[in-house]
Amino acid sequence: MSFKIGWYVLYVKSRWEKKVHESLNNISLESFLPLVKTTQQWSDRRKIILKPLFPSYVFVNINSSLEFHKALTVNGACTYISFGNEYACVNEQEIDQIKLLVGDDNITDITTIVDLPKIGQTKKISYGPLNGLECEIIKINNLNKIIVRIDSLQQNIMATVPLHVFEPAL
Repeated sequence: MSFKIGWYVLYVKSRWEKKVHESLNNISLESFLPLVKTTQQWSDRRKIILKPLFPSYVFVNINSSLEFHKALTVNGACTYISFGNEYACVNEQEIDQIKLLVGDDNITDITTIVDLPKIGQTKKISYGPLNGLECEIIKINNLNKIIVRIDSLQQNIMATVPLHVFEPAL
């Protein structure tokens, strides 16, 4: 995969976004974690909290291959998001637009819409130990827990898999 200067999308452990963002800043790497206000309802109270706009994602501004690898050493960082053989790289204008969106107090209820796979769809796994295998989506618990059936094994495998590892099967 090729490297270029820019904003990369770092995939982090679930609910570690703020810790990773802080750790990246502590080692002098510029990072951006878009947070949105949301109301959390508990049985006894309501509270406004800040939640990541993109769960498990932290944007990192990378200027050298050394910084690229340094960001992965942060506790909680897993990998960079990639599509095929290219790392997801977000341009400066898009980062600025996201900053304006989350910084505007007049805009409320900001959410992201994720195109989840449909039950029964055939997908190809494009990352990790099952890379290259085609599977059928059996059940979707959330973005990171998807049950797949791999026909060649005649078994159902439950795996904690991020959504980005799937690509359409041919």
